[in-house]
Amino acid sequence: MQVLIVEDDASIRRMIRKMLDREGYHVLEAVNGYYALKMLQKHSGIGLVITDIVMPEKEGLETIQEIKEMNPLTRIIAISGGGKIDAENYLVLARHLGADATLSKPFHKDDLLCILNDTGQVPASAG
Repeated sequence: MQVLIVEDDASIRRMIRKMLDREGYHVLEAVNGYYALKMLQKHSGIGLVITDIVMPEKEGLETIQEIKEMNPLTRIIAISGGGKIDAENYLVLARHLGADATLSKPFHKDDLLCILNDTGQVPASAG
């Protein structure tokens, strides 16, 4: 199972990738929703998407909707540090649009891993 990280901030993207690499996940990256959708079309093994909400070109809420239309079984974790509205409001909207779980930035590795365990995602090395 592959995990796609969708985040426009390179440092946050690297941080999440390192967290997941250490746990045995196979990680792919996209800088916004536009590239995330391209990656999902190209890589059929992506079972989980971790997406930021506030991004240029194609933001996270629209991306969540389109991912769920493409494949309703794809699990999605929405992350946000806020923007024009606070992070919690974005994350509530993300849940309504199909996100399976949400995290406010900054978050701790254990919080992300707990959500991964709750959503039934198993690292490639474990399963």
